[in-house]
Amino acid sequence: MERTPHILVVDDHQEIRDLLARYLAKNGLRVTAANGGAEMRQHMRTSSIDLVVLDIMMPGEDGLSLCRYLRQNSSIPIVLLTAISDETDRIIGLEIGADDYVTKPFNPRELLARIRALLRRSAFTAAQAPSEVDAHRYRFQNWTLDASRRVLIDETGQDIALGSAEFRLLLAFVSRPGVVLTRDQLLDITAGRSAQVFDRSIDNLVSRLRRRIEPDPQQPSLIKTVWGDGYTFATAVEKLA
Repeated sequence: MERTPHILVVDDHQEIRDLLARYLAKNGLRVTAANGGAEMRQHMRTSSIDLVVLDIMMPGEDGLSLCRYLRQNSSIPIVLLTAISDETDRIIGLEIGADDYVTKPFNPRELLARIRALLRRSAFTAAQAPSEVDAHRYRFQNWTLDASRRVLIDETGQDIALGSAEFRLLLAFVSRPGVVLTRDQLLDITAGRSAQVFDRSIDNLVSRLRRRIEPDPQQPSLIKTVWGDGYTFATAVEKLA
């Protein structure tokens, strides 16, 4: 029997929490609600959560801090709820590892579509394991990507957790060094056929990944833009067992 995806909604506003919980549950998802960071951490420890819907504007420990915590400790998909005027917060949220965002006020159907697309994308990645994804490590310059653990390792041996979208994008590059990949190809590789919801995200993902791995993100030497075509990974990659 197929397992029902478990969604954690984190928002200090009870009315929004209850509305989302009812709507998502009505549409076939299992939902748990949390009013802030303490409850979120408790549920993450005691439950098997598949995706987190996270409000940015919360008193005390805000959504960006919680997003950073989640990304440092897991690759779970994260959807941010943001105010329409908080463009800076949205950009920061994507940079620190959120996978997508919805602006308030929002249509619950849009949020549901984005949740389902992220869940499909996660399932698409999982379907590659272990034969393709889990078996290898990839070394390039001072970095090693451990695909089995979904972490990036720096030259000191320190593990750096990647967002699920960042991991898929970097894996697409390191497994195809020197190949020019179009945006459509990258969407297919990273998202499968759920890509139509995320067609705006590849350039953002590339920018986030450049900030992770490039010596100078403003003058990238690893992920090169091929104008009119897409991107290429312009460095040697050693595939390890």
